[in-house]
Formats: sequence, C-alpha cells, structure tokens
Amino acid sequence: MRNRSNSGVRLDLYQRIINKTILAHQNPVTGLLPGGSTSHAWVRDNVYSILCVWGLALAYKKQADVEEDRAKSYELEQSVVKLMRGLLMSLMRQVDKLERFKRTQNPRDALHAKYDSMTGATCVADDRWGHLQIDATSLFLLILAQMTASGLQIVFTLDEVAFVQNLVFYIESAYMIPDYGIWERGDKTNHGYPELNSSSIGMAKAALEAINEVDLFGSRGGPGSVIHILPDEAQQCQAILQSMLPRESNSKEVDAALLSIIGYPAFAVDDQELLDHTRETIKEKLQGRYGCCRFLRDGYKTAREDPRRLHYELWELKIFENIECEWPIFFGYFILEGIFSGNHEQVNEYRDILDKVLVRGADGITVMPELYAVPSDKVELEYSAPGSQERKPMGQVPHRWGQSLYILGRLLTEGFLSPGELDPLNRRLAMEPKPDLVVQVVILAEDRVIQARLAENDLHVQTMSDVDPIQVHPARVLSHIYSQLGRNKKLGLTGRPSSDVGLLATSKLYRLNDQIYAFMPQFLDQQTFYVALDTEFLLDLFRTDVAYLRANWQMLGRPTMVIPIYHWLMDFKLDLPAPLVATLQKLQAGYIYGTRVHLGNLGDFVSTSCVTQLTFLSGADSTAELELGNLIDNLACPASPRPKLGTTSAFHVPPSDMTRESRSRSNSIKGIVKRSLSIKIIDEEPLLHRPVRHHHEHLLHDSLTTADLPSLVEEHPFIRQPSETSLHLAASPPSQSMLHRSHSDLIWRTHFDHHSEYEGVKCEDLVGTLRETDSLHEQADIIHYLFVNKGLDWDTKISGRPGCPVKELVMELYEKAGHLKQWWLVRHTAGMLRKRVEDLAKVATDLLVRQKQLSVGLPPEPREKIITR
Repeated sequence: MRNRSNSGVRLDLYQRIINKTILAHQNPVTGLLPGGSTSHAWVRDNVYSILCVWGLALAYKKQADVEEDRAKSYELEQSVVKLMRGLLMSLMRQVDKLERFKRTQNPRDALHAKYDSMTGATCVADDRWGHLQIDATSLFLLILAQMTASGLQIVFTLDEVAFVQNLVFYIESAYMIPDYGIWERGDKTNHGYPELNSSSIGMAKAALEAINEVDLFGSRGGPGSVIHILPDEAQQCQAILQSMLPRESNSKEVDAALLSIIGYPAFAVDDQELLDHTRETIKEKLQGRYGCCRFLRDGYKTAREDPRRLHYELWELKIFENIECEWPIFFGYFILEGIFSGNHEQVNEYRDILDKVLVRGADGITVMPELYAVPSDKVELEYSAPGSQERKPMGQVPHRWGQSLYILGRLLTEGFLSPGELDPLNRRLAMEPKPDLVVQVVILAEDRVIQARLAENDLHVQTMSDVDPIQVHPARVLSHIYSQLGRNKKLGLTGRPSSDVGLLATSKLYRLNDQIYAFMPQFLDQQTFYVALDTEFLLDLFRTDVAYLRANWQMLGRPTMVIPIYHWLMDFKLDLPAPLVATLQKLQAGYIYGTRVHLGNLGDFVSTSCVTQLTFLSGADSTAELELGNLIDNLACPASPRPKLGTTSAFHVPPSDMTRESRSRSNSIKGIVKRSLSIKIIDEEPLLHRPVRHHHEHLLHDSLTTADLPSLVEEHPFIRQPSETSLHLAASPPSQSMLHRSHSDLIWRTHFDHHSEYEGVKCEDLVGTLRETDSLHEQADIIHYLFVNKGLDWDTKISGRPGCPVKELVMELYEKAGHLKQWWLVRHTAGMLRKRVEDLAKVATDLLVRQKQLSVGLPPEPREKIITR
C-alpha cells in the first residue's frame, strides 16, 4: 500500500505537468484552449485536453487527506467546468444554425468546429472550413454526460438544457449524414467532399446512449432537466457502424481514429469479434515504431506534401505511401483500451513503446509530440526499406490532446484512478453477457365480437376497453409527444424535427404523472400508407420485428409489443384469416421463429416492461396538460372510419325514399372516377367468382355467393363498420352490382374534361346526394368530382355546419375502401391524398450508407440513374 506522502508527491508532479502544458494556456475569460500558435480553439481538442484535468481532480478528491488536496481538487474541477461551459456558450451563440441544420442537414448550416479562444465567437466563415464534424459535437455530449454523472454541474439553466437536447437532435441522424470527419478535410484527397465516417457514427452512438435520461442538474435536478433520446436512432448508428467497420469511410480503408470508438472514450462496439478485428487491422496496416499513421497514404506534414495547397490530386497519393507521419497519440489510445478491457499485456507493451518516443521539453517535463515525420533527405531510403529510417518529431510539442491521454493512462496504471471513475455511466460494460430476451406480446381485440371470434380459436385476449386505466394509442401519438421535446421560445428552438418513431420506442411503456401509456408499432398505422391494410404483409412485418427486438434490445426490462385486431382484418363472414390465427397460436406456444415470446395481458406486464418517464411533460401547467390531452384525443382516432362521418349496416339496401331529383343528380356524374384514371387497371375476373388466393387481395370465400348475403346479414345482425357514430357518409359494402362488374367496366384509360361534360352540376346539390346515398361507387364519383372542381380544402358543410372539407371525405373514403378491400379505390384515393411509401426513403438510405449502389428509373430506357452516395 502506497503511503500518503508518496501519493501526494506523484499527484503534485502531475499537477505541475498539467499546469505547464495545458492550464497555462487556458483563457481566463472564455475558459477555452487555443490550438498551437493560433487563437483558434477546436471543440474536439479542447474536450480531449481537459480530460486529464478532470482525472487529476478525481484523483485528488480520492486521496484528499488534508484541506490542501481538497482545495486542489476543487480548483481543477472548476477549470474543467470553465472550459466545458465556454464550449457550451460558443455553441449556443449558433442556435440559429442548429435550428436550420435540423431541417436542411446542409454542411453550411453546421455548428462550427472551432471558435476564437479569446472571445468564444466564430473565427472562420461557414464555407471556409469543414465545420460539419459530428464526432466533435458527439464527443462534447458524451463527456458532458460522464462529467455530470461524476458530480460536476456544467449546465445551469433550463434554457441550456433545451439547447443540449437539441444538440442530441443534431447528431441523432449521424448514420446518414456525411461529414468531414475527425481530420476535418473530408475524403482522403482533401478536396472537401464529406463522407460517412465510422468514427463519427460511433461517437454519435456513444453520445446518444450515454446522455439518455441523464439529469443535467445532477442530484439537484427535476423533471425538466432530464435529456431524452429515442433508442431507435442509436440503434441505427449501431447497425451502420457494424456494417462499415473496420473501414473508416469510402476513401479510407481504415483509420487509427477508430481506436477512440472501440475503446475509451466511446466504447461503441459491443461485438468482441468485430472489435478485435478492427484493432488488429489498425495494428497491421497503420502501426509503426513511433506511433500509428492516421490512414494509408496520408500526406499531412510529409516531406512530399505541397504546403501551397490543402488538397491532393488522386495520382499523387501514391507518393505518400510508406512515408506517412506516425502519431504517438494512438499508443495512448492502446494503453487506455487495455486498461479498461483488463489486458495488462497490451498496457505494458504500449507503455514501453510510448516512453521511448516521448521527448523532454525545455523545463525538463516529459511531453508527447504531435507526430514523427521522415526527414526530406531520408525519403528515398524509406521508400526502399519502409520503417528503416529515424524520424523527427514535428508539429505541436506538446500535443495537448495526446498529452492529456498520456497523463490519464499514467493515473490509471499507478492506481490513482479506477476505470469506473472515468466511466461512471459504465459504457465499458457494453459487451457484458446479457440474459436471453423474452418479447412480451399483448393482443387487443377491437370489440367483443372480435374477442369472441378469437376465443373460438382458444385465444383469450382483452379488448381495447379492458386495459383501462392503461391507455393504448397509435405510434403517431408518441411521435407528436416527442415533438414537444426540446422546444424553447426564448432560443427559438422548435424541438424534435422527425416524425418517425421506431420499434424500440413503441416497445416501451411510458408514464406521465400517474397515467401509463402503451403504443402500437408504427407499421400498424393505416394513416401512413395502404400497405398496412394487407394482413399477410403485416404478419410478415410482425415476425421480422420480433426478431429485430431479440437482436437489438439493450434496455432494462422486457420489450412489450401491443398488437390490435380490427374488424377490417376479418372477411365478410367475420372469420379470422388462417395465417393470422396460425401466428397467434405460435405466440401462445411461447416461440416464434426462434424468439421467446410471452403472450399475456397488458396489466400483467407493467412490472416487467421497460417503463420510461415522460419527465419533459411532467412539469407542464394545467393549460399545457389540457392541450396535450386534446392532442392525444385528436391523433388517437380509431382505425375505423372517422367518428364524425356516417355509417350504417355493412350490406346496403338502397333507400326507397331517395328522391327522383337526387337520383338524377347522382346519375349525372356516374362513373366519373373510372373515366378520370389514366393508368390502365384490369380486373381479370369478377370479384365474386375468384378462387381463394393466398395473398391479400381476395375479398370473399368462393363458397359465398350473392344469394348468401341476406341470410348472412340475418344470421349476423352485428355485421357493420366498426364505428356507428358517423354523420356524413353511409356505409357501403360491395353490392351485387359491384361484385359482378364486367371485365370491360374495370378498364380505365383516359382523363375526362370535367369543365364541359359536367358543366351546370351544382356542388351543393351533390353534397346533398352524398348525404343520402349508401353506394360506395356513388360516393366515390361525387367526392372525386368535388375534389377536381373545388379542391381538398373546400368546405362541404355536409352536416349543415362548417368544418368538413373535401379532404375529410376523401380520408373517409380511403379508409372505408380499405376496410372493404376495394384496392382500386384505395389506390385512387391514396393518390388524391398524395400518400407515399414513407419507409421507401429509409430503405434507400440504408442501402446507400452501407456503400451499396441504387438504381432508380422508369421505363422506357435509358431513363435510369445510379445513386452511390
């Protein structure tokens, strides 16, 4: 056991080294550290440089036996706070750029990567530097979270909390935003082309995971000072990172900067095999006697580099091969990675190597140089025998970033610090084995009818109303709730920009005050695109998502999937589709495609689920709570047609009291939909007589004929649309005429001239007819005519009062057509509403960020474009 006097001597030695090499350069006003001979303060360099000061403060606090040591610890802590707040203030001055970048993701709207150390203001114009460096902002957030968890208070006000929350939004899409990377110049040729960089993606992933649910006010905080992330964003970064490693980017085969991702401070890789492969690749391709090259054919500071220009030509990269400068800083990363992983052999190996390349400064202090370069007169000899020539230290001496990591390594190896003190959020434990995951599945019937049908198949489930007091809502409600996060009127911050919520987010339960909320997966939301109306497609997505949860769930508690069963999933005999029943029975058995599942009631899963507190809404006043309640009520509309719109029994009998005038108005525009379509759509068989098919477009079983319809209604008087409270459009199932439409009647080819053919038809009269008719085709014709002539925003006043535009009627028509599986009308109304496959852009992005090519085009050739980035 080391006695107190020896410990004090060693700590005082490191304090003198830190004072002379780092703190002596800290600006007393802004707290920032200038870089080298300039007054520019880089965000990344400042954060790395202050780490050793933080570490020494922790060491003094740990060894504090006298007041003097406590005073030194406090003084060092305040130096750390000063610098971190200086960076925060500089970033906050660019709040307008942050807000723009959330929308545009344009490099010119990026937060600056460096600031004037004297004033904290910007020092380089937007277009004069590669400012988009996501890893620098991510590193700041990561270390901010770690320091806050260790007991430092860096953030003082709720306005600053809101800004930090928006910094999270700034980096959460790092997996698809090319940036200029840790070396600031983009691709290997320094032409300023941004790339997707593994080091940036990994640091963003680490920051997102670390700062989640951290209270920036520490033990003194409340609900409003907690930072929130959606876990799917971090998981996206994880997936792309794993697909790229050990490659750094499209132009860089490997980069020594990845050492900061696989080890301290990020610990972003949780696959041991991939981590080892990345480390060995760096050793094999980049390690030399004096350090590691940043990347292959790196011309920075070499004797062959032309100092008159920043960029290189592609052909000249060859001349940098084998003479790349070697950076001792990466030996410091190897040492830290060995300490945190418990690899003492690696620690001793690189500590001995590093001691040989350190130099002594003018005052006798051992310091780390920035890099070692081959002298100009030895270049040819180095070409002929790589690694044979002595190199000279160049660049900054000391290199503060590297000096800080070196001192941290010494404090850890000498026992003044433990790994847990520098990593209070336990990021180093990412690869610890986890128990086998069980996915909890809750099946909810829309009403008692569906509940009874499920019970006939020995599937006993709850209805939507049975889960009270727990509230169940669609994913879009959760998206709008999270859109409130980070809003701040004083700073002009609008909060979370994305409208998407992923599976990981909807598989948690949420608590707000005393109320618990559960959310259905987003793929079940019919308001997005009509593929959600396809039963077999939904079942395939469900099986895929269960497997996804098994592979990617990292949070405490089990994931809980809430799956509703609606009327539109049933056929006209109110029978459940066989694939749906088979899938539910597999869930009941406890396994589905290799994943353990537990089928049960929602109330029984609260104690075992992952529950997140919606603290950013907890402090809202009564007015804000009322607005939130109204928002949820407006968004959480049922899957059936809108409650404000009318419906009657499903199998329509034409009303006998319809006036001759109404019939005349209706006939005047009959068939307007089919004449308006320009795409040829052919229905090869009458719907009624189609054989049973194993895909989603069959309507009726082939044993059901039109003669069965009256008896079916009589046998099942409860057959109806799910909502019975509508006021506008009557329900209209396929009538006999619709089921027996001729082949030629379903071929639509040409546009129509509505100005001449239907001139004189009054729209107000058509609205009256629309109110009376039960025919789906008549409703489609009238609504389409109103859409073409009046537009989506025209108020129909169909209920006798304002507030029902054409768009509302088109939405109802779209939903009713989906319930009746009338795909021709679903596609047509989807086009009127300008619906699109929202996941298409995501899928394309997933391919591109994995360095794949995407071919996009329409016939005839050669209207095709290859997208590569």
